Amino acid sequence: MTTRREGAASRGRAMIDPRVIDPGQQLVSFGGMADAEIDEVVRVLGALRAWRETEQRISWQSRTEMKLNETDMEALRFLVASLGNGIVVTAGMLADHLGISTSSTTKMLDRLAKAGHISRTPHPTDRRAVMVSITPHTHEQVRDSVGRVHAERFAAIAALTSAERDVVARFLERLARGGAEGG
Repeated sequence: MTTRREGAASRGRAMIDPRVIDPGQQLVSFGGMADAEIDEVVRVLGALRAWRETEQRISWQSRTEMKLNETDMEALRFLVASLGNGIVVTAGMLADHLGISTSSTTKMLDRLAKAGHISRTPHPTDRRAVMVSITPHTHEQVRDSVGRVHAERFAAIAALTSAERDVVARFLERLARGGAEGG
């Protein structure tokens, strides 16, 4: 007997199976491939979908728990990385990293400071600048959520052989190029 989850997974695979969604092969060419090969491709596509959905869920949970938007979370990740490397961060550095205006950066920093996620203190060497730091509590929260996920990813990749890592990297790089090219 099929469980509800297995049924949903089966329907989800059907929605990425070209034999179901593009039987006329107008977009996806699968002629000459055996059904077993198509099943393998569909399995990879399903795994990609599951990974993407998991990433989105984890990101949403972290942002929701901390009451942050994506830009706020990226700013905090930058502050964590900078802290770990002994880099003093200014508002200008954050604006450059995030690709946002200085006025948007100021508003973001005001919001993060009000929520207790960052502090602003005089820069240690530049009297005109302000140093932006992540608070210890927020640092712990970011490391517990984002850091844990990153550690799990790293372990999964480290468990692969060098040849397997190369195949995965080339595959993902090709997908990324296709997305950047609009395809």
